Amino acid sequence: MPTPFRHTEPLPPKAATGRVAELYEQIARDFGIPEPAPFVVLSSAPALLAPAWALMRESLIAGPGDRTGKEVAAFGVSQANGCRFCVDAHTMLLHATGDHALAERLARGREPAGERHARVLDWARRTRIPGAAREPYPFPREEAPGYLGTALAFHFINRIVSALVTEKLLPADAQRLRPVRSLAGRSLSRTVRRPAVPGASLPLLDDPGPGPAWAAGTPVGPAYAALRTAAVMGAGLLDADDQA
Repeated sequence: MPTPFRHTEPLPPKAATGRVAELYEQIARDFGIPEPAPFVVLSSAPALLAPAWALMRESLIAGPGDRTGKEVAAFGVSQANGCRFCVDAHTMLLHATGDHALAERLARGREPAGERHARVLDWARRTRIPGAAREPYPFPREEAPGYLGTALAFHFINRIVSALVTEKLLPADAQRLRPVRSLAGRSLSRTVRRPAVPGASLPLLDDPGPGPAWAAGTPVGPAYAALRTAAVMGAGLLDADDQA
């Protein structure tokens, strides 16, 4: 049978034990999507799966800043990276936040009607270009850990998805139909709008460290530090250009 995975065959989530099983449980509870492919595909490498989830959770889900704005940022990053799976996912999640008109404007290739979201989207797209998305940010400084963490999380997740997951979010690309993506988003609305306790993912990490200054004092910092450490563990397998 066809699977959503390319180049790899992860174990079925029902076979998970230990830390991976704990991660699946937390992902289902806090993200609202049981066994999402971008995380399942990392399940054979818990040291990478745990910080990838932690950075997304602590920034997008539990971090400072409103969820709609951070979903717009995740959409913009995914669009800049050409990750159709993630673009469709964040359109659906904007329906989950209740911002249906905004979700459909983005789905149709239009810019947000509101200036604030338009500025966030422009900033997020520019984060693909080194040095192009520096301050002043289109969000308050106290929300920087949430927005910066979200952008960095999806620059990583987009690349994992583009390499190892097919482009179809739902079977037969059903999310391309407005009623389907709206209904799918609404089914997640209770989870998306429920407050999440910051820091709940950190016990699943291996000695993460304090993290960078821009996330100081928040769980986003240790989550980012853990992902950065895990992501460079295999750098010796790459040549200098690929490492960069």
